[in-house]
Amino acid sequence: MFSSELKKGSTELLLLSLLEARPRHGYEIGKLIEARSGGKLQFKIPSLYPTLSRLEERGLISGRWVEEPGQRRRRFYRLTKQGSAALGEKRATWHEYVATVNLVIEPEGA
Repeated sequence: MFSSELKKGSTELLLLSLLEARPRHGYEIGKLIEARSGGKLQFKIPSLYPTLSRLEERGLISGRWVEEPGQRRRRFYRLTKQGSAALGEKRATWHEYVATVNLVIEPEGA
């Protein structure tokens, strides 16, 4: 529903936010974004993995492979301490950005 340009700027924030509660695998993250947004935010699941990989390279998340009987092997990601700090900064920046954009787009005198 939203343009890819809008989603691109918020993907890291979304991923880090969903990993705050507990470790998750990529497919679960993608489906959770869709569910929590009421279907308004949808990502092709494979498109999330490069971002997860970049977050892992930067030390914001860590991943480990898990094999469970009867299921395919999945990589579960969890937020690191560095990632938790980055999430706090990204949230604050996001809230400030949205508030600032709202100041600009609202009609004068509203």
